[in-house]
Amino acid sequence: MENLICLGIEATAHTFGASIVLGSGKILSDVKETYTNEKGGIIPMEAANHHAKIGLKIIEQAIKDANIKEENIDIISFSASPGLAPSLIQGMKFAKDLALKLKVPLIGVNHLTAHLEIGKLLTKVKNPVFILATGANTQIIALEGNKYRIFGEALSIGIGNALDKFGRSINLGFPAGPKIEQLAKKGSYVELPYVVKGMDIEFSGIITKASDLYKQKKASKEDLCFSLQETLFSMLTEVSERALAHTEKSELLLIGGVAANKRLSEMLNIMCQEREAKFSVVPIQHSMDHGAMIAWTGILQYKTNTDYYKNLKLEDIDINPRQRIDEKEINWV
Repeated sequence: MENLICLGIEATAHTFGASIVLGSGKILSDVKETYTNEKGGIIPMEAANHHAKIGLKIIEQAIKDANIKEENIDIISFSASPGLAPSLIQGMKFAKDLALKLKVPLIGVNHLTAHLEIGKLLTKVKNPVFILATGANTQIIALEGNKYRIFGEALSIGIGNALDKFGRSINLGFPAGPKIEQLAKKGSYVELPYVVKGMDIEFSGIITKASDLYKQKKASKEDLCFSLQETLFSMLTEVSERALAHTEKSELLLIGGVAANKRLSEMLNIMCQEREAKFSVVPIQHSMDHGAMIAWTGILQYKTNTDYYKNLKLEDIDINPRQRIDEKEINWV
């Protein structure tokens, strides 16, 4: 199945992406477009409307960039879970319409699992502890048995959403993470709460405190951005080191959109050097949500259970907005 051609469609939140990937793992194309909002955060129905308008264009461009014809596609995979229901529904609509037209199998993929699998493919790590740092999810994960087990996680709000929430409070717009990273370079440390509970971390109160300090004019944007990064990333580094010790693994892989932050990678790399562990980070162009990770994970699932997907009816395929990564069996490792 090395020459298997898969179209992957990503639409869990603000990004609509499409990609063509081969069964060998070669990425032939990867096209995406992101919904943005200058004043607030992500508005689910607006994001879904954005996807509905540009989805077909993105898919057609991915096929064109891959230098294949539509009829060359062997299977289609789409992000079925977890995510914002309006966005997931739009992605599924495009996937089902095309699968029906081409008469090819359709595979629903867990978006979080896809982040892990594309990270492994691109960095060549074998059996790491994962730091999944996305907008809605912040989890410390490792493969045990036939499932990705969560060893620790953010209790109320993911690190990406936490940064965006703070960004809204200081009028940075959406997404705020990259703007916070730049402002932090000009800042100095202001004390903020540090909340680690066993292997879990809590960001919500820290964001409230930082926002209050800004509103009360007790700290500048630059100082708060710097302090917020140092605090949140230190917490993440602490629980990651504890997971490495507990699992006795020697590889740490940072994945998800927040993996693009250079300061986070720097802190984790220092910790891994001290532990004589290997630190890897997913390439920046593949740290955000994108179709290639959905395509590759769809290929892994299809190879493992080909007959099942060949006989699966489209009407039996649906989204699962709240599915956790540890609910998904991993049969291809």
